[in-house]
Amino acid sequence: MSDPVLVNVFRGRQVESRHHGAVAVLDADGEVLLALGDIDRPVFPRSAVKAIQALPLIESGAADRFGLTSAELALACSSHSGEQRHTDAAASMLAKSGHDFTCLECGAHAPMAAEAAADLLRRGIDPTAIHNNCSGKHAGFVCLSTALDVDVAGYVGPDHPVQREVKAALEDLTGVAHTDAIRGTDGCSIPTYAVPLRSLALAFARYGTGQGLGSARAEAAERLRRAVAANPFMIAGTGRLDTRLTELFGERLFLKTGAEGVYCAALPEIGLGLAVKCEDGTKRAAEVILAALVARFLPLDTAGEAALQPLVRPALTNWRGIEVGSLAPADALAS
Repeated sequence: MSDPVLVNVFRGRQVESRHHGAVAVLDADGEVLLALGDIDRPVFPRSAVKAIQALPLIESGAADRFGLTSAELALACSSHSGEQRHTDAAASMLAKSGHDFTCLECGAHAPMAAEAAADLLRRGIDPTAIHNNCSGKHAGFVCLSTALDVDVAGYVGPDHPVQREVKAALEDLTGVAHTDAIRGTDGCSIPTYAVPLRSLALAFARYGTGQGLGSARAEAAERLRRAVAANPFMIAGTGRLDTRLTELFGERLFLKTGAEGVYCAALPEIGLGLAVKCEDGTKRAAEVILAALVARFLPLDTAGEAALQPLVRPALTNWRGIEVGSLAPADALAS
């Protein structure tokens, strides 16, 4: 099946580029409310499933044992920008478990936030693993490993007890066996598994409602959702879509971006899960698709509709700040 055009890129009034993609919207019973493109083709969700990967941190008792704050729990679900509040929280999580950044196995990169990266450069400080956008998730893995009383070293490996717990949570919510045949390695070195978009939407419907989950798992998911809603900055950072939409809608919307044009979201009050894959891996298109789906399915008042419009149809500007075009949902998505 060929994925349809979901986003058009306009320069002036002419379409300059087109982004193809697939969308799945399901409820927690597995009923499909919207399917665009091939929703049964396996995709790597990448960072979009971090909140599912964080479930064992709560269920194991590690979060309570180490006194993790709601901001730190939100960071465990994040792809953060490496701003000071992010790195301080990651360092705090590690310290509470008796470790520091040297045990992180996610690798180092400069902060995603330009200002934070420039600040390190001005001070002559090389980025470390604490600045990696996945350091909150990895700090959570270190806490989990410590609580399980197993060696922290190698916690990114597929056979490590931490990753076995994570895989079990992913399998439970998606309903798909995460076998070696569908395993890849994520940018932060942990295993990532290719599963159908349909299954990712189902997982987020379950995550948002607790339906189909055991009571402890449902409570853990709710606790993490509330932590993110209470700390929008921690899930992403200054100016980023995940933070902006969480600030707007709080517990009404739980969303998470993933690399290569993936987005997943839960709409708890109406029991739906959303999953998006932009075929060319483009972030800008995936963000428009996600915003358009929120506008379509989440009941909104006039203020909510107005706040979403710049995200559904974002303007394109040139280096002088002149508006030269826009992105907009294509007919398949807008209808």
